[in-house]
Amino acid sequence: MNPLTSLIPKSPVSKIRVLKTLIWLGASLPLLRLVLLGMTDDLGANPVEFVERSTGTWALVFLLLSLSITPLRQWTQQAWLIAVRRLLGLWMFAYACLHVLTYLWLDYSFDWPDIVKDIIKHPYVLVGASAFLLTLPLAATSNQRAIRALKQRWKSLHKLVYVIGVLALLHYWWLVKKDVTEPVIYSVVFAGLIFARWSKASK
Repeated sequence: MNPLTSLIPKSPVSKIRVLKTLIWLGASLPLLRLVLLGMTDDLGANPVEFVERSTGTWALVFLLLSLSITPLRQWTQQAWLIAVRRLLGLWMFAYACLHVLTYLWLDYSFDWPDIVKDIIKHPYVLVGASAFLLTLPLAATSNQRAIRALKQRWKSLHKLVYVIGVLALLHYWWLVKKDVTEPVIYSVVFAGLIFARWSKASK
């Protein structure tokens, strides 16, 4: 017997517990990195921009990870994987909150007139703000009570995640001025996930 396979839990409940633990650990590392870099004054020439870019990127990463669960579950026939989708979505929301908070607090010190001017002047800020606002109802209804209360409307509401994905990517594209390598990669991944879900549903 392979000693590695003996370490893999057999029951779905155990697998969910292990995977959720790994997600918590993995999702906490970027935050820990930012804290350590901040403590050592190693956030670069523009610390606020560094934090904004980092938290925004990780919000997008967790959005894509949450979208990958359904195709992965369909391909592997492992229904228990769906149990971690909510956690990934909440981590996406957490990083999105940090991203927005960094912009409002560290970048603009909650100077609302200047923030409004910036939103009007830069369309990518408006698009990003729109994406964040759409995450609010998803986060507020990511619990069993909301699922039971909304029933079929819950699924319709949570399809907003695709709109959020498009807006987040557009925000990223407009924000990056020269090197578009990362926006291209994330856009291809997003398109691939949408195609995978569509092709599976159409069969």
